[in-house]
Amino acid sequence: MPYHEIHFSLEEARSTLADLRPKFQRVQELITILRARELESQRIQQLIRSNGQGSKHPEFGEVIKELQDIVATITEQGIEIKDVERGLIDFPHWRDGKEVYLCWLYGEEDILFWHPIEEGFGGRVPL
Repeated sequence: MPYHEIHFSLEEARSTLADLRPKFQRVQELITILRARELESQRIQQLIRSNGQGSKHPEFGEVIKELQDIVATITEQGIEIKDVERGLIDFPHWRDGKEVYLCWLYGEEDILFWHPIEEGFGGRVPL
């Protein structure tokens, strides 16, 4: 039984990049705003995941909300965000009968790597 419900072919994953690039550009801009307001990386990640619940920084509400909305539009497609700040994402994919991830990092021109599910970024293998 597959671990993920949605799987991407390489072509399907590549077709999302035109949409993902501007989203991660905006994520970078929003994180810069938060950092300029002296929020540390760990707190930013926590705020994004918490849907703003219990935020001690209500003045960041609109920025956090926009970040959460961007993350939701990506993950609702079945794409996994491994590191929102770096723009590191994985696409569930079948390769030689095994479930793996196609891996893309914001700034890379194309999807050029994959890795086994149990390995992370360090286990990337060229396609």
